[in-house]
Amino acid sequence: DIHSNIEALTAVLNDIDARGVEHIVCLGDVVGYGANPRECVDLLIERCEMVICGNHDQAVFYEPYNFNLGAERACYWTRQMLEDEPNKVLRDRRWDFLGKLPARAVYEGMLFVHGSPRRPVNEYLFADDVYTNPNKLMANFERFSEVACFVGHTHVPGVFVDDPYFEAPDELAEPGLYEIAEDDKVVINVGSVGQPRDRDPRAAYGIVDEGRVEFIRVEYDIEQTVRKILDTPELDDFLGHRLLEGR
Repeated sequence: DIHSNIEALTAVLNDIDARGVEHIVCLGDVVGYGANPRECVDLLIERCEMVICGNHDQAVFYEPYNFNLGAERACYWTRQMLEDEPNKVLRDRRWDFLGKLPARAVYEGMLFVHGSPRRPVNEYLFADDVYTNPNKLMANFERFSEVACFVGHTHVPGVFVDDPYFEAPDELAEPGLYEIAEDDKVVINVGSVGQPRDRDPRAAYGIVDEGRVEFIRVEYDIEQTVRKILDTPELDDFLGHRLLEGR
């Protein structure tokens, strides 16, 4: 979940490079909410091995459905920004990229979606679902055969196991690390690069290495991102202010 936040994306890519990560997968919502959709699309085209379709990507390309007013306005503004690109080659490349994003993909034996295995673009899997809607979680575990499914969408990192149970990164047996066992079946949310909502404003992403999942947090220039949003009348001020508190 980049959400047009170029400062967070750049910081995360710098961290990825410093760690020697070889392959990058984005779980969707490249655009929406933030002030730099063009730049974020261009970077992901250049850097990612695979990008999944998120609900905001779909909304910008087609129409926003069931969005709140601020999110809807951001989608229409983003669409206009992409359409107003004077360079036809760049404009066409960005639209072609958004129009061809897959809803789900299997890569190195793991499933990647934006929302959930059952409804890959739009369904939210919340930590509270383990208590309030366990049947929803169990229905999703039945929809994939891989040992792990990686999701975004809620912007809250953590691991769902098929009890069902949810553990945040700092609640894991080894805080910030999770080992995927051969007999596992887990859904792992890596959080959000551009708009974290777990009360930690730092950008979030995950590194997967031979079944070992590491949850990473990265500092970035949040104030600059907020200023850009506040300086764009078409974007709701709340979309900037919430970044300061990670909510």
